[in-house]
Amino acid sequence: MRIRTALATATGALAIASLVAPAAQAAGSTPSAIEVPTLQTPGHQMSAFAAASGDKQVGDTKISNVVVNGGKNIVVGTAVKKTVTISFTAKDNKGIYSAMAFLWHGSSFTAKNGINGAITPTADEATCKKVSSTTSNCKISMVADPKENIYSNILAGSWKVYVGAAGNDNSIQIKTAYKTQLVQRGAKIDEADAGPEPVVKGQLVTVKGRLARANWDDLAYHGYTGQPVKLQFRAKTAKTYTTVKTLKTDATGRLKTSVKATVDGYWRWSFAGTSTTQEVTILGDFVDVK
Repeated sequence: MRIRTALATATGALAIASLVAPAAQAAGSTPSAIEVPTLQTPGHQMSAFAAASGDKQVGDTKISNVVVNGGKNIVVGTAVKKTVTISFTAKDNKGIYSAMAFLWHGSSFTAKNGINGAITPTADEATCKKVSSTTSNCKISMVADPKENIYSNILAGSWKVYVGAAGNDNSIQIKTAYKTQLVQRGAKIDEADAGPEPVVKGQLVTVKGRLARANWDDLAYHGYTGQPVKLQFRAKTAKTYTTVKTLKTDATGRLKTSVKATVDGYWRWSFAGTSTTQEVTILGDFVDVK
């Protein structure tokens, strides 16, 4: 079995312990320990201290082509678990023995209290498919769970991608922050409506909506205030939407505006998203103009 390394906050040094992933935390709190996987090598597993010591290069092992979640941002709501896959290429002159990858959040991989979140796989190592005597394509999956490891809004934004590989000759490469990956709070636009319908040409159409986003502290959606949202229109005979105006959401996340009706068409709201919150565009609401 893989030895697991816990970066414990209770002491000033790295502590070794057999820990399960932290359970759901109280709002805004940080787990007392974050579980970190280790990398297996041919003769033995790396010691827990070595695994937690940061970047490492021994021999000629090289990692490249790291892709997280198919190149898309990781979006987590309030209830549904999100399966995330990390794929990468590992190369070594003697071939690849094992590999590992996971996501972590924080300021430092090695400093006390430097990690405050982790999305780690349950598998002991990545699945690596040999494509030549020296090169393997590897992948490993993990689950982002709003009731487990996505425990608070403090985790929204940029995460680091840990990737490690070991060759059959005990060569090793570990990159604790090979690249970054956005993990975002889910968003939705509801209470959307355009009317009256039908409307007399030249009269006003009122378009309403509400922008809300997932709150990982209480596992509910709340109005997202002060955010720019585009009102867009597509004529019945057109193929693309055009932005008519941009509004900011009010103190409850709501939107409301009126525009003159000229032709039949679809009205919708579009939010570009932020580093912490996903982008979202609703389906257009058709208004018949008489």
